[in-house]
Amino acid sequence: MTIDEAMEVLYTMEEMYPKFKLTERKAKILVPNLKKMNFRKVMENLGEHVMHHPYPPQLSEIAAYEEEEESPLAEIERWKEEAMKVTPEMKLEFQEQLEQLLREKGWD
Repeated sequence: MTIDEAMEVLYTMEEMYPKFKLTERKAKILVPNLKKMNFRKVMENLGEHVMHHPYPPQLSEIAAYEEEEESPLAEIERWKEEAMKVTPEMKLEFQEQLEQLLREKGWD
């Protein structure tokens, strides 16, 4: 989230909850934390909060972080670890099932 988007969240909170007074000090504390979050999802969460609560939210109540993508190398390593857990008997059974499926489909 950009600084402008973070400020938009705070301005929205101030508009929706008149008792929430946005000060420079509050912004200095909240903006760095908001910048780590997903703007669209935070605004959705804020909208939901407004519909159900008469009090302003804590950041933890509207927080929404970007989902971290697993790097391709990390994913390959995870697959290798999973493959090491497969017993030779299971591998043989999988191979037999694959061969049976190929015969059924006429791909043998």
